[in-house]
Amino acid sequence: TAGIRRKARVEYGIEKFSVARSIKAIRESDVTLLIIDATEGITDQDKKIGEISNDAGRGIVIVVNKWDLIEDKHSTTINEFTKTIRSEAPHLSFAPIIFISALTKQRITKIFPAVLEAYEYSHKKITTSLLNKVILEAFALNPPTSKQGKRVKAFYSTQVGVQAPTFVVFVNDTKLMSDSYLRYLENKLREAFGFFGTPIKIIVRERSEKTKR
Repeated sequence: TAGIRRKARVEYGIEKFSVARSIKAIRESDVTLLIIDATEGITDQDKKIGEISNDAGRGIVIVVNKWDLIEDKHSTTINEFTKTIRSEAPHLSFAPIIFISALTKQRITKIFPAVLEAYEYSHKKITTSLLNKVILEAFALNPPTSKQGKRVKAFYSTQVGVQAPTFVVFVNDTKLMSDSYLRYLENKLREAFGFFGTPIKIIVRERSEKTKR
């Protein structure tokens, strides 16, 4: 994403073409390296790049560069910086964060293993039987909120794609499935299968209890 510059500096012509090329590169890549300048922190442009990468279903690794320029570091500095990124970019909560210095070569050897892991998880396939076990257990442990006496019943789930791993959950009433509950299911899938460094997608579909699988 080095070709994408900060919004305030973006102009028409060559620069606009460069931005378009960078976005195209993200969509054609397997894993996005999101480079954050440690002296600036995460910017709106960084967040947008993360959204584009997520929409494309690509794995993503956050690399915080120029860590050598941060003064007065102490034992909790990395944790504090990490919390700020997680807070300002919750859509990238699954992405590993590596603090490096391209100048001094600090921690740069950690980048490739993280990229490889993100790639592998973005192509990970879960058997239907194991997937159903995790999803049905999640429903049993914490059922969705019922409305007007009607409860959500999960029938079965299946994986329908990779990059990003995509799952379809069949229920009796999709209107009762809130965004917060989908986030809960996503967390359960990550607890069970990892999926570090990759977005995952959950699609809810409705089926009648009388409909046979």
